[in-house]
Amino acid sequence: MLDSSQDKALIETVRQGDTDLAIILRAGYARQGVTFLTPDDYSQQLGYMNRPAGYRIAAHVHNAVPRAVVFTREVLFIRSGRLRVDFYGDDHRYVESRILQAGDVVLLAAGGHGFEMLEDTEMIEVKQGPYAGAGDKTLIEAVSGSCISLRG
Repeated sequence: MLDSSQDKALIETVRQGDTDLAIILRAGYARQGVTFLTPDDYSQQLGYMNRPAGYRIAAHVHNAVPRAVVFTREVLFIRSGRLRVDFYGDDHRYVESRILQAGDVVLLAAGGHGFEMLEDTEMIEVKQGPYAGAGDKTLIEAVSGSCISLRG
């Protein structure tokens, strides 16, 4: 999937043991063609495309394919600003934090997460629906500022 050390520096996976908590695609990532960053079995797929002018993707429709979504995975596109995202395991324990900035994209794949805006920030969120209201999430205790561990 990843071919060079540059790719590895601009695509980060946040892990707790064998569990991928998140995949971060940094704003500086560039590569020709199509690269999918997620395993085929993820209920939310994240791909990167870079095609030249004139390239055509065949017109198509998507078939009705039954899918079972058990956990919500969400993708955040950081349009402007800077924020810190805190990652938690499925056990609600804090794992580590990363700084995201304009142009970065993060797929939140498992565990928990919280955010602190370091600047005025605009984000676009994409996740599976339909929204289940209060039953869609469980609030957990946020990490203390003195315990923040920044990685990457």
